[in-house]
Amino acid sequence: MCIAPLNLGDTRVLKLPPISRTTLALYAGASGDHNRIHIDIDACRAVGIDDVFAHGMLSMAYLGRVLTDWVPQEYIRSWHVRFSAITPVHAEPVCTATVTAVEGDLAELELAATLADGTVTLRGIATIALK
Repeated sequence: MCIAPLNLGDTRVLKLPPISRTTLALYAGASGDHNRIHIDIDACRAVGIDDVFAHGMLSMAYLGRVLTDWVPQEYIRSWHVRFSAITPVHAEPVCTATVTAVEGDLAELELAATLADGTVTLRGIATIALK
């Protein structure tokens, strides 16, 4: 089985709705990550943070969705990300995957999660098998 051709410069975009407190609470329950900085504004303020912010792994999951909306999961050979900034509650991240190289039976994609002000909260790469 082959996937549709991936060409240099091809890009997929996932625009997300605002990250709500409900989203954070539901993600905490689903992931088991109940760290108070993600769900309790009083706990945040007690340590000098204005408000709760998204779990890094939630943003990584959204990047994973960009990939699996584009190619079947079994074609993903590697996936690496680096967390570079927080995603505040109410932010509307935009996740992108762009083909940066195609060589033989593999394609490399650049991944990013970006906020409206240009802040990149996650950056990474994925290697995709083409067949």
